[in-house]
Amino acid sequence: MALTEFDEEGGGKKKSGLIVTIAIVLVLSAVAAGGGWVVGGMIAPQVDQPEAVEAQPAHAEDEKEGDQAEDKVRNNVVALEPITTNLSYPSDNWIRVEVSLVFADLPDDALADQIHQDILAYLRTVSLQQIEGPRGFQYLREDLRERVKLRSEGRVNDLLLRTFVIE
Repeated sequence: MALTEFDEEGGGKKKSGLIVTIAIVLVLSAVAAGGGWVVGGMIAPQVDQPEAVEAQPAHAEDEKEGDQAEDKVRNNVVALEPITTNLSYPSDNWIRVEVSLVFADLPDDALADQIHQDILAYLRTVSLQQIEGPRGFQYLREDLRERVKLRSEGRVNDLLLRTFVIE
């Protein structure tokens, strides 16, 4: 009888030890996630989100004003020089990208040149396997947009890939 009592007590201690371990891991995970969120908020610049575009009225005069608004947006688009570089692996493959930047306000040529050099430096680190297929192209576009938004600190609203060729 003493033997069965010892087994039951040992099993209870093992279960309570497991519960304590799981609780400690959960608490430490929550602290790490909270700390990462706070540090990420301090490091990343605050980027203003563009306001929603209002619906255009159906009147003829309003349509002319809408066309002028489109022209204004096109004035904020800067086409960068084509970027041609080799990929990191395989190094005998080349990539050519033509990119346009959509600025929130007036275009800044110095910033556009910095972004051009940043995109060039990034494309030199990309391998062919990373950009293969539609999903790879989507990841590349998202990475480039994120780099542009961080580099411009919110002054560039969007990045448009006009041409994308791998040879």
